Amino acid sequence: MDFDLDETQAELKELAAGLFGREAGHDRLAAHAKSGHPYDAALWRAVARAGLIGACLPEEAGGAGLGAVAMAVIAREAGARVVPAPLQDGLVAAMVIGRYGSAAQRALAARLAEGEIVLTAALLEPGRDLGAPPLTEARPAGEAGEGGHAGDGGDAARAHEERTAGGWVLSGRKTMVSYAAESAAIVVPAVTPRGVGLFLVEPGAAELRPVPTATGEPAAALILDGTPAEPLGEPDGVAFASLRRLALVALTASASGVLAGALALTTEHIRTRKQFDRALAEFQAVTMQIADVYIAGRALDVAVWSGAWRVDQGLDEEAELDLAVAAHTVADTALAALYTCQHLHGGLGLDVTYPLHRHFAWGKHRAHLLGGVEARLDSMGALV
Repeated sequence: MDFDLDETQAELKELAAGLFGREAGHDRLAAHAKSGHPYDAALWRAVARAGLIGACLPEEAGGAGLGAVAMAVIAREAGARVVPAPLQDGLVAAMVIGRYGSAAQRALAARLAEGEIVLTAALLEPGRDLGAPPLTEARPAGEAGEGGHAGDGGDAARAHEERTAGGWVLSGRKTMVSYAAESAAIVVPAVTPRGVGLFLVEPGAAELRPVPTATGEPAAALILDGTPAEPLGEPDGVAFASLRRLALVALTASASGVLAGALALTTEHIRTRKQFDRALAEFQAVTMQIADVYIAGRALDVAVWSGAWRVDQGLDEEAELDLAVAAHTVADTALAALYTCQHLHGGLGLDVTYPLHRHFAWGKHRAHLLGGVEARLDSMGALV
């Protein structure tokens, strides 16, 4: 497999890196953190004007149709600079809406591409993580499903639907929905008699309970209790499987960028910081540790690019395994590498006025979303 980006993807990477480099410097990120705003609205508009959102969307939604690899390129560059914008989940939601939605629903994706609105997706449920295999049926309370954990089940652990004369209504609970209150619509998976379907829910129609995040990004638990919803495609599990794969591509690519940004900061630090009249990089123990960080980043990149490419090629089974490996790497060696970066900075690594703390928080948050190492091993075991 050729892991080099093609000409279009390379240009997209250069565009994203240049934009985020200009618009998401340390001073601006620090100012945003103090502002109390959910995201940097000016930065969000700049991302839209540059065409970074529209590049990923299907042509049916007015996008360039560059797909999952392009999304991974953008998410990785945003992660490298820990960009405070609703980009990761917004791209995933818009790509799914653009692929499976009606003409009226695809208009939402087009508005996102223009920077007019925010969209998000609600994949997490209590007791389940982002990488868990799709639900195939409603489970009795207390019963754990495939890839789940003890405590799965019960109304708090899943969403289900009831069909009425007026359409669809949802009940259940989703957790850690990023930018839920700020979104014009939320893509919500829910169990139906035919399988797992996707539905669009307006935030105002559900109860939102804010939850804290390590990154400072806004998130909420989504409480569904007879909540009206609009179906997105057929409730046969196909759209949901696509949503999961795209979400894993975006999250693991973002984590790859986070680690790359942390590595760049750490490399510069050990190159310039001196101890005993020698640069830290001249000490063999330091060199070996920074090499481990580099290896972890390369291993993650291989799995991410392979998974994203296979998603675009429709090689779903192969993509699932690649993305499972990428998710495990995020939760295991990539997270350990971020600890190493922090360690090599000494006391500076704990200083919240120094940019490394953002990378550490983002990396740890993404590892938590994936459920941790044991959950990822379980998922890989189920696939093989």
